[in-house]
Amino acid sequence: MALTTRRRALTTLGAALAGSVALPATRALAGERKHRPRPLWRAHAHNDYEHPRPLLDALDHRFGSVEADIFLVGDQLLVAHDATGLDPTRTLESLYLDPLAARVRANHGSVYRGQRKPLQLLIDIKTEGSSTYLELDRHLRRHRHLFTTYANGRVRPGAVTAVISGDRAARVPMAAQTVRRAFYDGRLADLGGAAPASFIPLISDNWLLNFTWQGVGPFPDAERAKLRTIVSTAHGRGQRVRFWATPDLAGAGRDALWGELAGADVDFLNTDDLAGLEAFLDAYRSA
Repeated sequence: MALTTRRRALTTLGAALAGSVALPATRALAGERKHRPRPLWRAHAHNDYEHPRPLLDALDHRFGSVEADIFLVGDQLLVAHDATGLDPTRTLESLYLDPLAARVRANHGSVYRGQRKPLQLLIDIKTEGSSTYLELDRHLRRHRHLFTTYANGRVRPGAVTAVISGDRAARVPMAAQTVRRAFYDGRLADLGGAAPASFIPLISDNWLLNFTWQGVGPFPDAERAKLRTIVSTAHGRGQRVRFWATPDLAGAGRDALWGELAGADVDFLNTDDLAGLEAFLDAYRSA
């Protein structure tokens, strides 16, 4: 299908689907989205905690990855975008870990009933990385059967894979562990480095620092080649790819950029617009 025709189809179908109404939380917990049975594994909910129903809204839209920023305050991990928004009732445990554990129990071992692929929980550390990660590790161990685990050189898949981003000081204590329930979010500087996918399964970076194209006009050939080289290199090492700071205002430019990312087989598309990305990916799969 020609690119302009595909974009037109995506825009039309996206507008129709974006107005769909989310189901109640109880049905999301039970995994009952029978009219939308297939998760959108490449959909990443950036700053997921800012939605009215953290986690549950993303799951209602069938997202395969959600992102939570955390601050270490005492022995609590509080979820917020910045320090001014801290609320002692909004903890990683209450917003993410406990609801995920309940859902996985209800769905007999998976986040999406009948789907064995793990949900990605990207945890972005906003306070000092080493101390925050060590406290986070204690929280993850309380749900040890929920998470994908690295133990003595082997990876055992779980219902949820925790990937640690944010403050880079988390890398040192993580790398020293022989058993851990989390993995490290690398940068393009890590691509092709010594660390294996069992430590860095995800390569993330800022789109604006690596590409000039924002979805308007043709994608420069050199940048398209660069993008595809990044993806093929990562995939050859068993790693996945995500970019943040991509355009996120609804319109032809965003659709064009998402289309290039999807066409290059980028693993996660970043958005704050849950319904918009859901509509785009459904249209892309059916185009």
